[in-house]
Amino acid sequence: MRYVFLFAAVILFTINSCTTHPTQTTDSSKPDSDSWALIPFNKIDSVNPILKPGTGSFIDPILKKQVLWEQKDVFNPAIVKRNGKVYMLYRAQDKAGTSRVGLAVSTDAVHFSRMPQPVFYPANDTFKKLEWPGGCEDPRVVQDSLGTYYMTYTAYDGTIARLLVASSTDLLHWKKYGSVFAKAYNGKYAEKWSKSGSIVSIYKDGQPVAVKVNGKYWMYWGDTQIWSAQSDDLINWTPVEMKQGEQPPVKLRSQALNMPQLKVVLPTREGKFDSDLVESGPPAMLTDKGIVLIYNSRNEPSFGDKTLAVGTYAAAQVLFDKNDPTKIVKRMNTWFIKPEKPYELSGQVNQVCFVEGLTQFKGRWYLYYGTADSKIAVAYADGK
Repeated sequence: MRYVFLFAAVILFTINSCTTHPTQTTDSSKPDSDSWALIPFNKIDSVNPILKPGTGSFIDPILKKQVLWEQKDVFNPAIVKRNGKVYMLYRAQDKAGTSRVGLAVSTDAVHFSRMPQPVFYPANDTFKKLEWPGGCEDPRVVQDSLGTYYMTYTAYDGTIARLLVASSTDLLHWKKYGSVFAKAYNGKYAEKWSKSGSIVSIYKDGQPVAVKVNGKYWMYWGDTQIWSAQSDDLINWTPVEMKQGEQPPVKLRSQALNMPQLKVVLPTREGKFDSDLVESGPPAMLTDKGIVLIYNSRNEPSFGDKTLAVGTYAAAQVLFDKNDPTKIVKRMNTWFIKPEKPYELSGQVNQVCFVEGLTQFKGRWYLYYGTADSKIAVAYADGK
């Protein structure tokens, strides 16, 4: 993200009854009011789901025995564009529920061949206490200007989820660094519940490349409200706290109560599809209009959208100021993709479309998402 190249991911909205929903913004009723957003996306029904649980096995370094590491579920992938191919780093679970990260590759962005062994997983290392037995979950990957990949991921010890970071030059061999917040504020956030790190990037030929805004890298993170953080090196991150006298925009619930000093940059909204939870999606996209963040949300009908089932995970988009990544410029009033297909409605967690990977390939945008925490699907949008 040190490239100066910026581009506008602009696709005018048209209604597609299968996968998109009519959208407006709160500050405009013009037909092109969401022209900053990357929409509409169309689910590729002819191939979905594109990845299902597999038969891959390896000798687990902790258990010291053969494990069918992707036998139970595969979901929530990161996407890398490399040497004209699309690489998918996906979360996979074994029957015990431990998560590891697998790697698959495609020459057409739709059909993937996977490696038989995971490329990232808990081991007998310094970070075992953070990653075992829950595992390594929900990767998101960006590149720096020198070609090194940085992966934010969730380490789950069975009790607390923590946001960690690792780096690689080849997607196969990874160096772990631990908590992204270990050095910030004397480590006071390192032991708190944290997830879903989406680093602000430019999409250079479809590959997210981390870029600085006002001299700092920026990341959106969180899975109750969405917060932000800054970094000089893509490894050590400092969460943005509220200024003295500043108040949160919503009544904090759940995990957010443990971090009341943090500045909420994207809150939940009562009466809407994103009433119960908001969570970062793919790496955020810096454009000439602002920073586009695709985000996931969960609904609770009792105080949310009464037309959606309890726990429905749908996705929407928000535009932040390109000079102030904490300031919302526009936000969709409703979702652009939601669970409708059988494999999205029923699985480990019902009613889920969880978007996490995005790339541009041969003139189309491809959005990859977990379905019911069980499989992986893809949707496309034609665009620049």
